[in-house]
Amino acid sequence: MTTPMYPDYPFTPQRTEIRPGIAMSYLDEGPRDGEVVVMLHGNPSWSYYWRKLVLGLRDRYRCIVPDHVGMGLSDKPGDAHYAYTLQSRVDDVATLLTRLGITGPVTVAVHDWGGMIGFGWALSHAAQVKRLVITNTAAFPLPTAKPMPWQIAFGRDWKVGALVIRAFNAFSAGASYVGVSKKMPRAVRRAYVAPYDSWANRISTVRFMQDIPLGPGDRAWPLLEQAGRQLPEFADRPAFIGWGLRDFVFDKHFLEGFRQALPQAEVHAFADANHYVLEDKAEVLVPAIRRFLDANPI
Repeated sequence: MTTPMYPDYPFTPQRTEIRPGIAMSYLDEGPRDGEVVVMLHGNPSWSYYWRKLVLGLRDRYRCIVPDHVGMGLSDKPGDAHYAYTLQSRVDDVATLLTRLGITGPVTVAVHDWGGMIGFGWALSHAAQVKRLVITNTAAFPLPTAKPMPWQIAFGRDWKVGALVIRAFNAFSAGASYVGVSKKMPRAVRRAYVAPYDSWANRISTVRFMQDIPLGPGDRAWPLLEQAGRQLPEFADRPAFIGWGLRDFVFDKHFLEGFRQALPQAEVHAFADANHYVLEDKAEVLVPAIRRFLDANPI
């Protein structure tokens, strides 16, 4: 059954206290003994982004899909109770997977901030990572050839940018329009923005923006820089890259960075797809990812 609020999301999310007094919502779909696929979303989305891939895999694969703290259906604590940093996200993923007993081989699927989180986790769990599924994301610093989008600079502004994002839900609402080439159905757009329905519930969308590491002075920089240095070490794993080339942030420059680091990767790049590539190209990508996983068992 699909709930009216969240079309194509016929799942029963589970919850765990990921930190004292803070609950994380997550999906755990598929057979307990199935090969594990960990799907990590970014900002300003949530596990809803992965819904069609989960539906396409859960008959055989065990799909673990968290909502990061402050996002989706997870708790949204204030700054006094949670440090909204990249390291916190990495630690939360590690805690969740340990709690679920996921100590063996995994496939890591990432999008947007999920790339920095997933590869941040992989730095200390490289032996577990057996396959990669990469969609419009980053795991290394901004390429030198890539200009900084003004929207990102604006979002990192702790005064005006933060006010606009938190008062008007500008980032989440805007992404549901400009992040796709194929217009989202109204109900799908509502599902994307539903978790961010108040000033308090938008804290993570703006803290993610403010945590974007652009230089050595930023908190997340050391972790991102290390992930970028070690990314080529994953070149011996099967990798699948699905990319929307109309993405104004994670564009051809980021795609090229992944191509160089993972030269054996299977690449599906779409000139007519945008940031939410699984919205624009689910009918192509979901079966392609399924074939990729089936052809590269772990």
